[in-house]
Amino acid sequence: MIEAIGQNAQDAARELAAASSRAKSNVLLAMADSVDARRSEILAANSKDLEAGRAEGISDALMDRLLLDEARMDGIVAGLRKVADLPDPVGVQTGGWRMYNGIRVSRTRVPLGVVAVIYEARPNVTADAGGLCIKAGNAAILRGSSYAFASNSEIGEAMRTALAAEGFSQDGVQIFPDTTREGARALMQAKGYVDLLVPRGGPGLIAAIEELATVPFVIDGAGNCHVYVDAEADLEKAADITMNAKTRRPGVCNAAESLVVHAAVADKFLPGIAARLSEAGVELRGDERARELVGSMGAATEEDWGTEYHDLIMSVRIVDSIDAAIEHVRTYGTGHTEAIVTDDISAADQFVQGMDCAVTMVNASTAFTDGEEFGFGAEIGISTQKLHVRGPMGLEALTTERYVLYGDGQVR
Repeated sequence: MIEAIGQNAQDAARELAAASSRAKSNVLLAMADSVDARRSEILAANSKDLEAGRAEGISDALMDRLLLDEARMDGIVAGLRKVADLPDPVGVQTGGWRMYNGIRVSRTRVPLGVVAVIYEARPNVTADAGGLCIKAGNAAILRGSSYAFASNSEIGEAMRTALAAEGFSQDGVQIFPDTTREGARALMQAKGYVDLLVPRGGPGLIAAIEELATVPFVIDGAGNCHVYVDAEADLEKAADITMNAKTRRPGVCNAAESLVVHAAVADKFLPGIAARLSEAGVELRGDERARELVGSMGAATEEDWGTEYHDLIMSVRIVDSIDAAIEHVRTYGTGHTEAIVTDDISAADQFVQGMDCAVTMVNASTAFTDGEEFGFGAEIGISTQKLHVRGPMGLEALTTERYVLYGDGQVR
């Protein structure tokens, strides 16, 4: 099966690589229309997935990831249209010069080929990833979780219908039919067929990729994100940022999992923010000093500092300096997104320089680490590694570069 799917994807990728920007944009617009036209079928399939998820007892956070409603369907359709309107990175010249012997060198962006994505219960990823791949001239193999299989299949079928209607192979987008671990492993090891693998999942999936994958991959890693409230923070802003970063969507990777507060403002800040977080249903687990200020707070363990909860839980630590805050974040963070709230420019600069993460926020919520928010239209993932791309991955991340040399008979 993997050989047939892989070869079909390779054939479709060659076709898409030669397509014009206008043709690819037309496909994306057709996909948006097709998804919109199949809205009732997609929502019906999602209802089945949700019903099965409830029966299996999956968490509220995972159920939120799985849910599609009219507003999220509007977002999927709008996202495809946004990607259609984005500038095409393929063919863009990124460098050019003449060699000593007169040969002209040109460096341009080209598609990667076949991009495979393994992801969990987020059906919108099917449209986002598939659309971005097509716009960048790649074929996509999309392997979602069993929880979202019915939803993903309906969205995928809508996209395949649009490809065919625009004169392209339907195999430019394929929904991988095997949602077992063995199926995932086959995709991880589809050497010769998959040019880039993007895993979007928890620690178990990432560990399996690192151990088993024989194809190139970019890690869309865990998001143990922190908000650090500095001694010179505007505490009203700090409270709003903390609330948004934690409670907007606690199940996503850019949600804040830890709150770090400078001792100079802890007595003024912590009781109030703890009350607001508690009212929103957040369970707080703090160190000894934090618990002295908020008696209802549970005790944090060493494990809490490094945990990505994907839930309404937050760890809290009080520190005596910005150096201690940086040390804590670097020790327990996952290289995703970290935020500082401060009115001290030098403190902000020190925090930014001290971070080793894909995105650092100064006086803004971690929730903004998102490809669409960055202006990418959508994202295929958020890379927490350093090669070949880091942070939200949009169209440019789905291309590579090649050199073409133009000579006039030169020999070496």
